[in-house]
Amino acid sequence: METYKLGAVTDVTYHKYEITHRKIKELAPDLRLGKVTRLEYQRLLNRYAKSHEKQTTMDFHHQLKSALLDAVEEGMLGKDPTRRIVIKGTISRKHKPKFLNQQELQQLLGKLDLGTEINWDYLILLIAKTGLRFAEALGLTPVDFDFQRQTLSISKTWDYKSPTGKFAPTKNSSSIRKIRLDWQLAMQFSQLIKNLPADQPIFIKNDSRVFNTTVNDRLERLCEQASVPTISLHGLRHTHASLLLYAGVSTASVAKRLGHSNMTTTQTTYLHVIRELEHQDTDKVMQFLSTL
Repeated sequence: METYKLGAVTDVTYHKYEITHRKIKELAPDLRLGKVTRLEYQRLLNRYAKSHEKQTTMDFHHQLKSALLDAVEEGMLGKDPTRRIVIKGTISRKHKPKFLNQQELQQLLGKLDLGTEINWDYLILLIAKTGLRFAEALGLTPVDFDFQRQTLSISKTWDYKSPTGKFAPTKNSSSIRKIRLDWQLAMQFSQLIKNLPADQPIFIKNDSRVFNTTVNDRLERLCEQASVPTISLHGLRHTHASLLLYAGVSTASVAKRLGHSNMTTTQTTYLHVIRELEHQDTDKVMQFLSTL
């Protein structure tokens, strides 16, 4: 971790490695690398899965698998102990819906309090219309907006988990991108930020600390007022991507707009949407062929 990850990944990502490391020591304090067989590895995962959901267990497995495959390559292990592993987990908690449909989103946006000064409702609007990550939206400064070209440059984030708050790198190199804004959103923000310091975050006031829960609580109240399913800020990002896919925007374009490192991430995350669109395409193919 210290040799290959420290300084090469974000603080948040490195912290996840530290958590995984502590968990291994807790679950298998006497297990040595040379003794990691497929059976021992499955038992380790099973112990972890007793108190974690399936997706969390999968994330834990992915970090361990990467290290174990390196061990195989270095000759420390004769075989890959992660081959044909079964991922288990506890019953999933009731999660918030991942996204809204177009009508629900319109109802939600209709409840926003969009006055003459920047507030959390403007951040909610921005994420809904651009698909930005929360930290990316917090890291925006007036200089990132190009109203002449109607574009928004994403080149940094805001580390809101830090006690003091500070600018931080983007999640990956693909997250550095330019996003087109619709004319209405561009007009709104051009008025809002025209007198703000060019290099200071537009949503951070007086260096005050921002909590994800604060904005999610506001979003939850708005969802209740709009009589739509309660979603999170990240759910707004999913909503943005899903609606673009339903509108016929290519997966490649959606991946680029979201700042995904590759299209596989987009295809996996929105598999349900893509499958539904494939069914619609099949119907179109059949209708066309019947005219020949």
